[in-house]
Amino acid sequence: MRAWLPSPFTSVLLFVFWLTLNQSVEPAHLVLGTVLAIVIPVLTKPLMEPVGFPVLKRPLVLFRLLGMAVVEIVRSAFNVSRIILFAKPAGLNSQFIRIPLDLRNPYGLAVLSCLINSTPGTVWTEMLLQEHELVLHVFDLHDEQWWIDTIKTRYEKPLIEIFE
Repeated sequence: MRAWLPSPFTSVLLFVFWLTLNQSVEPAHLVLGTVLAIVIPVLTKPLMEPVGFPVLKRPLVLFRLLGMAVVEIVRSAFNVSRIILFAKPAGLNSQFIRIPLDLRNPYGLAVLSCLINSTPGTVWTEMLLQEHELVLHVFDLHDEQWWIDTIKTRYEKPLIEIFE
């Protein structure tokens, strides 16, 4: 039974959403909704492998990290706005950099991704699994080592304390 319905709750939700979106209970929609409700969970089963519920070992560090991230996001928003409004395009140095990571916890990496992508002027573009490096795009890069040190000390180190 689990082979055909690996996630019964998801199947029921898909079926109900399909009928709701179509606003119809015609036989064709019932059949197609049933097929989708069975096929989609089977195809996405490898994506649903449980990695365990996150355990926060030091929750106060998380609040300190989030507070620091808010300050960094606001500061960066002003800097990026200034660059866009007043800087000359010739002086802009947009680059990709690689940052080696020690963080292995998937929840920690997800939080790191959210923090980096929430900060204006930076985008997490890729995770190189073999080298365990983060590829980061920086809107206006002047000091690559500063970025590496910032990510490692301000973000990665507290996330290791929280999740590992």
